[in-house]
Amino acid sequence: MLIGAPGAGKSTVGRRVAERLQVPFIDTDLLIEAESGMSVADMFVELGEPEFRIREEEAVRRALDEHTGIVALGGGAILSERTRELLAEHTVVWLRVNVSDAASRVGMNQARPLLLGNVRGRLTQLLNERTPLYESVATITVDTDGRAVREVTSSVLAAVAA
Repeated sequence: MLIGAPGAGKSTVGRRVAERLQVPFIDTDLLIEAESGMSVADMFVELGEPEFRIREEEAVRRALDEHTGIVALGGGAILSERTRELLAEHTVVWLRVNVSDAASRVGMNQARPLLLGNVRGRLTQLLNERTPLYESVATITVDTDGRAVREVTSSVLAAVAA
């Protein structure tokens, strides 16, 4: 299970780790989008964050129960106490990222509704709020700051093999 803030590289690294391990990959945000027929950004606007979080919690539960490969969780999935409890039964890799690197990776991406406006300021706030939660569920921590995707992928593979 890969967790981390927006811009940490969960989807990109997750796909590469899955390829190297020759296992399936799933991103819970993409699962939610496929099931709802709308983008995460549209869900936030049309249904609100609370409804999105309900759907996210259910998507994470199903992914953890049914998926046999690598799962990338949305950055806010760990806000759910139920999700954190479910993660306790799994190997959870936290892709830790600092504000500067995360901001440069996400840029002004409109597909990230929680970052609209002041991207760096919102990321700082999200990291301050979520870091203790990421720490509480992570069994492995991999720093991504200033590192290429291949380096992070190698670090994740080495950590899970240890």
